[in-house]
Amino acid sequence: MKNYAASGARAVPKAVQLQEQPYLSVSEKSGLQTFIVNPTVIIPCKEIVEKSKIIENDKRRKQTKEIAPEPEWQQMKVETTKLHKHCLMLSKIRLTSLVVITTMGGYALAPAPFDPYTFVMCSLGTGLVSATANSINQFFEVPFDAQMSRTKNRVLVRGHLTPVHAVAFAAISGAAGLSTLYFEVNGLTAALGAANLILYTLIYTPMKRVSILNTWVGSIVGAIPPLMGWAGCAGSIADPGAWIMSGMLYAWQFPHFNALSWNLRPDYSRAGYRMMAVTNPGLCRRTALRYTAVLMGLSYLAPVLDVTNWWFAVASTPLNAYFLYLAWQFNKQSDSATSRKLFRFSLVHLPALMLMLLLSKKYWSTAGKDKPLPEREDNSMLNLFHHVQSS
Repeated sequence: MKNYAASGARAVPKAVQLQEQPYLSVSEKSGLQTFIVNPTVIIPCKEIVEKSKIIENDKRRKQTKEIAPEPEWQQMKVETTKLHKHCLMLSKIRLTSLVVITTMGGYALAPAPFDPYTFVMCSLGTGLVSATANSINQFFEVPFDAQMSRTKNRVLVRGHLTPVHAVAFAAISGAAGLSTLYFEVNGLTAALGAANLILYTLIYTPMKRVSILNTWVGSIVGAIPPLMGWAGCAGSIADPGAWIMSGMLYAWQFPHFNALSWNLRPDYSRAGYRMMAVTNPGLCRRTALRYTAVLMGLSYLAPVLDVTNWWFAVASTPLNAYFLYLAWQFNKQSDSATSRKLFRFSLVHLPALMLMLLLSKKYWSTAGKDKPLPEREDNSMLNLFHHVQSS
């Protein structure tokens, strides 16, 4: 501060006592000049700040584009060395193998002479038709499979095969499969295969995103292969016994799939599939329990219809009872642990039940219902087994 004396022409500075020592002191002789500055020069206005931010962001975008340009569409390249592997994956080889095994079981269970050639042709044709259905199913569901952890690595989603390859594979395998069933087995088996193909691809696949009834339709699809095997051997499905294994497959799929889908609810919900586990969890649990009980009832019906002897009903009781117990636990607790136990045991239950069913078969030929099998040189093992069963 400056104080000037009242008298005299010259201003005399008067020292002022400071309360604290300054960080920087300027003497009167420094020659510094004082200016009045507009605050907007030091602190820019809001419009200037926003404009500078926009300019800075534009610079950053340009730099980013120069460093990492946007990826361009590239032509899909199919590895011919892995084409057979990818085709097997496209056909869902494990599911197709299960379909073929159940077809073999239906053929072996029919009370008719066993023909090795027809048996092989029936199994081969059914496998090709199953591969066709699975290929078409994946072709339609590529955008939805990409959203699910369980299916995001399928060959069409990953680009290992193009949609054109999938359609070509489905057309070739479908034509070969249906032709094999029609010309080498019989027309009934081919008709069942064609009906199942249509049911799976044109009804079940789109219904998965519309209604929970898709589970019942899918179970019908899984129940038809044993009928195809029976028809391939006996030439008819009019016998009530033809529907025993088919009914067992139909009932088994509910505890199997409902337990599987329980822990995949986030995936199904994200992809937009209407499954019981997502839209009606209570019905999902109850349905699994009910059809497990139906499965036990069908095991007792098999000897009544002369498909098996009564040893099958006795031997299958502990297996079915434990399966029913796991379904009851799943219905009661409805957690990940119980659903996982039910699903894992279902993978053991089905082959064990089918094996018991075949070992307990009552008649190995339609002639066995009225009289013993005629002696044939090429059927000695079957005659021996029939003689043991009859005794």
